[in-house]
Amino acid sequence: MCGIVGIFSKEKPISAEALAKATQQLKYRGPDKQNHWIASHQRVGLGHARLSIIDLATGDQPIANEDEQLHLIANGEFYDFERIQSDLKQRGHRLRTHSDSEIALHLYEEFGTECLQHLRGEFAFILWDESKQLLFAARDRFGIKPLFYTIVNDTLYLASEAKALFAAGVTARWDEESFFQQLFLYLNQDRTLFAGVYQVPPGHYLLATHQGIQIVRYWDLDYPTLDAPPPPRNDREYIEQVRYKLEEAVKLRLRADVPVGSFLSGGLDSSAVLGIAAKYSSEPIRAFTIAFEGVGYDEGEIARETAAKVGADFQQIPVNSSDFADNIADAIWHAEILDTNCRGVARYLQSRVVHELGYKVVLSGDGSDEIFAGYGNIRQDLRGNSASGHSTPASLAGVQETLGFVPSWLKNVAVDRAFFHVLLAPDYAAKFADRDVYRIFLNQFDLQGQLLGRDRILQSLYLWSKSILPNYSLFAERLEMANSVELRLPFLDHHLFELVRQIPVSLLTSGTREKYVLREASRPFLTDTVYTRPKHPFTAPPATLTNNRLYALMQDSLRSSVMASVPFFDRSTVIALLDELPNMAERKRIALESTLMILLCTFFLQKRYNLS
Repeated sequence: MCGIVGIFSKEKPISAEALAKATQQLKYRGPDKQNHWIASHQRVGLGHARLSIIDLATGDQPIANEDEQLHLIANGEFYDFERIQSDLKQRGHRLRTHSDSEIALHLYEEFGTECLQHLRGEFAFILWDESKQLLFAARDRFGIKPLFYTIVNDTLYLASEAKALFAAGVTARWDEESFFQQLFLYLNQDRTLFAGVYQVPPGHYLLATHQGIQIVRYWDLDYPTLDAPPPPRNDREYIEQVRYKLEEAVKLRLRADVPVGSFLSGGLDSSAVLGIAAKYSSEPIRAFTIAFEGVGYDEGEIARETAAKVGADFQQIPVNSSDFADNIADAIWHAEILDTNCRGVARYLQSRVVHELGYKVVLSGDGSDEIFAGYGNIRQDLRGNSASGHSTPASLAGVQETLGFVPSWLKNVAVDRAFFHVLLAPDYAAKFADRDVYRIFLNQFDLQGQLLGRDRILQSLYLWSKSILPNYSLFAERLEMANSVELRLPFLDHHLFELVRQIPVSLLTSGTREKYVLREASRPFLTDTVYTRPKHPFTAPPATLTNNRLYALMQDSLRSSVMASVPFFDRSTVIALLDELPNMAERKRIALESTLMILLCTFFLQKRYNLS
C-alpha cells in the first residue's frame, strides 16, 4: 500500500531534509502522495508515500488522533476494518478518515501495544505517542511487509526499505558476518546484508524511548506439542473448515476502492485463490500469468484452462532471457537480497505489466506451501533422512544434537551451498573459519517454547517459515511495490493458519499427495489438471544456458572491476569457473545456477549501492 519512514532522536532536532529524501526514495511504493509530519520539539518525524487503495479521498497519512497526541503511518492493509471502525465509534472515538489504517491508531488508544492482537492483515506501521514520548513500530505476523531500522549517533531511523535509510544519510556498507550467514544458509530474521541495518522480525514490535530500544515478540507459530490432546475434528470437518477460512481470507482481501487482480500459475495455490475470488467478485477477475520460454517452465496453458473454468479474464505475460538481462539489475536493487534464480526478476516484470494495465492490488498464492507442508522436502522428512539423497554433512552435527534430526531442506541447503567454500577469498574465509552458521541459525529461536517436543515435520516447517519465508520468498513484496502494486496473501491470514496448525501432519501430506487437506478443500475451484498435478515450483529458466544475453551479462559482470572490489570471493577462482562454463555439460551448468545467481546478485548490490 505505501512506503513509511520514521526518525527519532534522543536529543538533537532531526533533519527535515533527511526525512524528505528518505520518503521521496520510496515514491514508487506510494506515487499518489508524499506527506511528512515533524513534532513541534523536532525530535520525531514521520514520512509517508501513499498508494491509494482504500478511502481514496480522505486516507492521507500521517494520521493523528483526536487530541493529536498520537500520530501514525502505516503500510499494508488491515482487514475487517469496517467492523472495528463501528466498534471504535461506539466506544466514543472520532475517526478522521474512512481508511483501514486509522483503526490501528485508536486501537492503540484502547489497548496499547496489545492492539496488535486485534489487527488482521499484512502490515508494518510506526506510531508516535507524545504523552509517553514513545515510538511504537510493528510488523505483521509472517513478515509480509518489511520494516528496517538502524541507529546512528543516538538517532533511530526506520523505513520500509533499507535504501530509504541510505537516502536519509546512513552509510551503505556490507555486513560481512551477515553475508557469510546468507551465503551458507539464510539471514537471521533480524539481520540484513547491510552493516548496522536490522529488521523488526516477523511477529515482533519495536519500542523506542529516550532510554533506548526494545524488540518484543507478540505472536509465534505455536505448533502443538506431541503430548497435546488429540485434535477435535475428523478429516471431513477439517476440509470444510479450511475451505470456509480460506474463502473468508480471500473475501476480506477483495475489499478495495480500486480493481483487484490475481496472479495465476499452473499450481494448486494460485488456482484456489483465483477460483474463490471469482466466486465472490461481482465482475470477472483479471488473472495475470507469466509465460516462460522452454518446456518445463511455461505453465501458460494450464493457467488458461483454470481461468476459463472460473470465468476470469486471462492475461498472459511473456518473459524471455533478454527481458531478464535488461531488468535484473533493477530487480536486485529493489529486492536488496541475494536470489538463486531469475524468478524474482520475473515477478518484477509481471508486476510492471499489472501496473501498466491499471491495477494496484493483486492476490497471490504465496505462503501456502509453508503452512500446508507443500514442499518436496517434507516428504523426505516423512520417509526419514536416509531417503533425502544426501548424506548429512558433518557441519550439521549441532542441528542433529539439538533437534534429534536434521530437516531435509536444511541438509539440501548445506550441500548446495558447500561450493562457496571453494570460491571464498582466503582472508574472508579465515575470518569466519570457526563460525557455525547452523548453530547461530538455531540459537535465534525459542527452542524450548516453539521447537522441541513437536513433530519433526512441524519443527521443519517452523524453521522454514522463520527463515526462507520472510527472507527469501516474501522479498517479492518489494518487487511488486517497485511497480506500485500491493500483494495480498490469503494463505498467510493468521486466522487460517491458527486452524491449520491444529491439523494432524498425516492430513497435511497424505501418501504421495502433498497438501491433501488444501487440495480437497479447494476441489470445487480446480480443474482436473490442477487437482491431479504434483507440486511444481515457480522457477524461471536457468541463466546458465550459453546462447542468450543473460549468460553474456553474467560473464561480463563477474569478470569486471566492480566484482573485483567485492571482498568475499577470490577473483581468480571465480574467473576460472567462468572459463569452464562453456565447455561444461548442460546438466552441470544448471547445477551451478544458484551459485552463479548469488554471485551475480552480489555484483549488482555492490555496483548499485556502492557498498564499502
